[in-house]
Amino acid sequence: MKVLLLYPKFPKTFWSYDRFMQMAGLKAFIPPLGILTAAALLPAEWEVRFCDRNVQLETDDDWNWCDLVILSAMLAQKTDFHALIQKAVQCGKKVAVGGPYPTSLPEEALASGAHYLVLDEGELTVPQWIAALATGAEQGVFRSVEKPDVTTSPIPRFDLLNLDAYLMMAIQFSRGCPFNCEFCDIITLYGRKPRTKEPQQALAELQALYDLGWRGSVFIVDDNFIGNQRNVKRFLRDLIPWMEAHHYPFTFVTEASVNLADDPELLDLMVQAGFYGVFLGIETPDQDSLQTTRKYQNTRSPLVEACHTIAQAGLLIYAGFILGFDGERSGAGDRIRAFVEETQIPQPMLGILQALPNTDLWERLKRENRLRRTHQDALEVGDQNTLMNFHPTRSLDEIAHDYISTLWTLYEPANYLKRCFQHCLDIAPNPRLRQSLHFPLGKGLRLIMQVIWLQGICRKDIRAQFWRQLWEMIRRRPRSLNLYIGLCAAGEHFAEYRSLARERIAQQIGHDPLNPPRLNETVAVA
Repeated sequence: MKVLLLYPKFPKTFWSYDRFMQMAGLKAFIPPLGILTAAALLPAEWEVRFCDRNVQLETDDDWNWCDLVILSAMLAQKTDFHALIQKAVQCGKKVAVGGPYPTSLPEEALASGAHYLVLDEGELTVPQWIAALATGAEQGVFRSVEKPDVTTSPIPRFDLLNLDAYLMMAIQFSRGCPFNCEFCDIITLYGRKPRTKEPQQALAELQALYDLGWRGSVFIVDDNFIGNQRNVKRFLRDLIPWMEAHHYPFTFVTEASVNLADDPELLDLMVQAGFYGVFLGIETPDQDSLQTTRKYQNTRSPLVEACHTIAQAGLLIYAGFILGFDGERSGAGDRIRAFVEETQIPQPMLGILQALPNTDLWERLKRENRLRRTHQDALEVGDQNTLMNFHPTRSLDEIAHDYISTLWTLYEPANYLKRCFQHCLDIAPNPRLRQSLHFPLGKGLRLIMQVIWLQGICRKDIRAQFWRQLWEMIRRRPRSLNLYIGLCAAGEHFAEYRSLARERIAQQIGHDPLNPPRLNETVAVA
C-alpha cells in the first residue's frame, strides 16, 4: 500500500506567526503530532510519504504515486481539509480522515466524500481500520468509546519531517484534563481523567529528536501538562538528569492550569528541566464570568499573584483571554487590558467565545435555541477574530468594539515592546541555560538583523525605545536575550494580525468596530 499523508493548511491566525516565520526563514510553528503518531501505527510494509502543506505542497507525482490519502485536521483547517478530500475523490483515490475536526463533526467529512472516518484516538481506531481494510472494506466509520492507554502509543514518525522548517518540535506526555470548563472541547475529546505516558517513553521521543539532530525548543503539547501532578513530577525527575547528560539540547514550553502557581516543587522541577515558558488559560479577570463558565480553578487564588509567582520562578507566561461569556459586564475588555498591564504578559491571546461542537456550552445553547447556525462558516477561519456562533447576552456590536479596541491597544508597538522587556526582566534567570530560547545560528542571526533593521532603524515611533531596551536587556538579562529578540520579532506578526482581525470583524458587523456609524447612517448587517 502506498500512502500519502497530508496535513491541511492553516489560515492566518494569532498563533501562525506569519511575519515572524518569514523573518526567521521558517515555515511553520510546530509539526502535526497527531498524524505523525498515526503514521507510526501503520503497517511497517506500507510505503509512506508525508506532506505538511503549511511547509510545502505535495506534487502531482505524489498524487499519481499513492493508493490512499490520509488526512488529519483541526477545525481551523476546515477549508483546505474539504478541498483535499474532494481532490482525492476526483483523482480516484481512497480517503481516510481523522483528527479533532472530523471526530467532532463526522458528517461534514462524509459529505465531502471521505471513505474512511478513523475517529477518536488512533491507538484504538487505526488498528480497527487496518483490520477492516484487510477484509476488503470500501468504506467505514471507526470509533471507540474507551480511551486508550497512552503508554502503548508509539514514537511519532519524526523522521518524516523537514526539521529545518519548524520553529519548535513537539511531543505529548498526557491527554485529558481534570477540570470541567463549559466551553472546552478537550474533555469532550480526551476525557477528564488525564492519561500519561511513562517517563522513559517520553524520554525515548526526546532521544529520537536528539538523534535526528534537533537542537532547540520543544513544545509539550498537552492541553494541561500538570493535570496529573504525581506523574508529571515523575517525568520531570527523570528528564532533569537526561537533560544534564545531554548538555541541555532543548528548552521546553507547555500549557498548564493556573494552579501551577500553588505547587512550588512542580515549578522548580520544570525550571530545572529546562522549561522557559507556559501558556495559561486565564480567560478573564472577572470572577463572575469564571464562575459562569465553570473555570473554578481560576477563582481559588488571586490571578495576578499567581502570574507573578510563575514568572518569578523562571517561566515566561503566555495567556489566553476570552470575551463574550454569558452575563459579561460592560468594560470586560478594559479589565483584561488592565490585567495584562499589571502582569506584563507579552502575548495575550484575546478571542471571542465560540461554542465548539459537543461541548457543554454547545449543548446548553442548543437547548436554549441560541446557536447561530447561519454563522457556522465563521468558524472556518479557525481563530478568535470571528463573532460568536450564538446569541450573546450583550450586543454583538459592543463585544466587537471591546475586542478590537482591546486588541488594538495591547498590540500597539510601544505597548507590546514595553511588556516584552518588563516580563523578561521579571522572569528569574535559569542558570542551567545559556539562553532561554534556542535558535539555529543561521536563522538566529537572520532574525536579529531583521529586527534591528525594522525596529531599530525603520520605525521612528519605537526606534529609541528599541535601542534603550535592547541595551538594558544585554546588561541586565543576557541569558534572556534570544527570548527577548524572539518576542520583539513576533511583534511584527501581531502588528499585522490586529489589522487583519479588525478587517474580519468589520466584514461581519458591516462597519469598522473602532469607527461605528452615526445613528442616521444605514448599515448593512453581515
